[in-house]
Amino acid sequence: MKNIAEPAKDSLIIYSGGLDSTTLLYEERKRISLAVTFDYGSNHAAREMACAKYHCEKLGIEHLIIDLNFIAKHFTSSLIAGAEAIPEGNYAESNMRSTVVPFRNGIMLSVACGLAESRHLDRVLIANHGGDHAIYPDCRPEFIRAMDEAMHAGTYQKVNIAAPYTHITKADIVRRGAELGIDYTQTYSCYRGGELHCGRCSTCRERHEAFKNAGLTDPTTYEN
Repeated sequence: MKNIAEPAKDSLIIYSGGLDSTTLLYEERKRISLAVTFDYGSNHAAREMACAKYHCEKLGIEHLIIDLNFIAKHFTSSLIAGAEAIPEGNYAESNMRSTVVPFRNGIMLSVACGLAESRHLDRVLIANHGGDHAIYPDCRPEFIRAMDEAMHAGTYQKVNIAAPYTHITKADIVRRGAELGIDYTQTYSCYRGGELHCGRCSTCRERHEAFKNAGLTDPTTYEN
């Protein structure tokens, strides 16, 4: 019988330890050489990084944490201003705009691009999804296209972005993860960063709605 060659380990993933990027980690695990978590001082950084460490160790993928704490010192966002600054309510632009960290994905993609070039990797994976478009400018298709063109033009390696969730919903992502058997209890979403998901902030509500819309039981333990 003819052996089927394993895919090349040609990819770097920007990996937070949240639900979306964990799903992408498992979907692309055969091609991922390095997972990079950026610590920019967010309220929930410690919780997410613990989840990222867990899954990378489980899959045997090298995991690197890069300090971007200058963002917490110099940028403005409720996401880096403490748990009490995070709004409650539905996941909508009027409610979530305060959580935008200016050009966060642009900064992370730029660093990831340089690291990919240094590691002779061709692809940078990012798990932005369709539900983010109205709220986060650096998750929109036109932004991803522009960054992809810049990264390709600015590297010898011709590094490209792979953003396969750009046009799908979080419920779609959850369905994919369920098919892969991902343990979503080992992921974290709450922007307040408590021991448990608060269940009241917009990201907690979005997470719960994703499981509901996917027709799946939400395994997350919430405070309320």
